[in-house]
Amino acid sequence: MQGLTAEQARWTDGKGNHSVGQLTYHLVFWNKRALERFKGKTPDKFSGNNDETFNNFTAEQWADIVKQFDQNMTEWEKAVEAADDATIAKNASLIAHVGTHNAYHIGQIVFVRKEQGVWDPAKGVK
Repeated sequence: MQGLTAEQARWTDGKGNHSVGQLTYHLVFWNKRALERFKGKTPDKFSGNNDETFNNFTAEQWADIVKQFDQNMTEWEKAVEAADDATIAKNASLIAHVGTHNAYHIGQIVFVRKEQGVWDPAKGVK
């Protein structure tokens, strides 16, 4: 996400695939909900329409969405580090799902950026 303009974050290939902004918006939505559950809270009501977790992104939100993603990942790291073994064991499936879900969509983000021609191979993926 680093270095992308809002316009670049909005770019799609025109084939129905999501933009980097939509993918990031989706991750922010689900990562926040999962962290609330990890902390023993009840997430806000959700309609169940997963399309909303992608399609409510606008370019005007980009800087804030990136900030939210970074903050949420930092909060996740701190929460897991602070958790006792029983909490980790109880939430092992949730933690695994969050990691897998993020890896999947971040892979898509790299792919979209490569397609768009705005990926720096020095970032580790050539």
